[in-house]
Amino acid sequence: MNTNKMSPDRSINIFYCLIEMNDLSIQQEIQEFLRMENRLERELSEIHCSALAYMLQMLEEVLDELDLDMFNTSKEGKMRLIPVVRNCKKARLVGCRLSETHCEVVASALMSSRSQLVELDLTGNVLPGPGVKLLCDGLASPYCKLKTLRLRGCRLSEISCDSLVSALVSNPSHLKHLDMGLNNKLQDSGMKLLCAFLENSESRLKTLRLLECSLTGVACAYLASALKFNPSHLTHLDMSGNNLEDSGVKHLCAFMETPNCKLQKLSLWGCRLSGTSCASIVSALNTNPSFLKRLDLRDNNLQDSDVEQLLDLVERPQFRLQRLRSARGSFCLHIK
Repeated sequence: MNTNKMSPDRSINIFYCLIEMNDLSIQQEIQEFLRMENRLERELSEIHCSALAYMLQMLEEVLDELDLDMFNTSKEGKMRLIPVVRNCKKARLVGCRLSETHCEVVASALMSSRSQLVELDLTGNVLPGPGVKLLCDGLASPYCKLKTLRLRGCRLSEISCDSLVSALVSNPSHLKHLDMGLNNKLQDSGMKLLCAFLENSESRLKTLRLLECSLTGVACAYLASALKFNPSHLTHLDMSGNNLEDSGVKHLCAFMETPNCKLQKLSLWGCRLSGTSCASIVSALNTNPSFLKRLDLRDNNLQDSDVEQLLDLVERPQFRLQRLRSARGSFCLHIK
């Protein structure tokens, strides 16, 4: 978009005229701009962002990804690009202080019968209560086909979690990856609510990230119980940075022992674990050895002898463990 020699208002008027005349040159200009590797070198004014958002919607140009960090503009300029979420497959709206109005725009994209949005990243947005309700209305829509949802560090409360779970239970079969990490108000009560979605027979969730959500061993008990009802889809679980302790891992291992457990990656770093947890994991893997490939136990109170219990399993052909991460001081082990 070579508009350096004319005012923003004049260039936008020309763009509008070209669109009304069905001139394909403007579409080509937009496509070339979006493909530019050095796009960040081109500073966009707020009014240019409004024009770009308008034109993309008018032309029904579908973007593979809308990443607001890939546009060199002000915060207000990024806000004006948010309506483009209606015309993309992946939307990365990280740390942009979404208002209730912006949440309504995102929700409308999820509810559209022509929606192609399959990945939504809202990391770092402190979502207003009414905004969460609007987003949940979108998630509950039968037209919503979202496969990946990231709500990392959005300060979700138990009430927010309740709304989210109700929406996911209404439309459970598409979501594959859910990241609710860094929401320290979630706590065990929020985990209990989330389990209503996980135990739903139509849930197909493969990845669940719950980093630093103020969870305890009680949350592990809720989770293990839910997954026993619907165990065969979850392959990646991250509960790092929570005070799960050995009692929590014991509950998780009760799930891992079930024959329908397909867990491949388990992250439990910084969970206040001792050698007792290693013994529980070894026992679970002896019962159901064929799926777990990666295990992260860093920043726990483990001795070398505790980790060696797990290393002994590597020699046996029925075990799939490929990577074990465990650190005590400078001690670190990696397999393959």
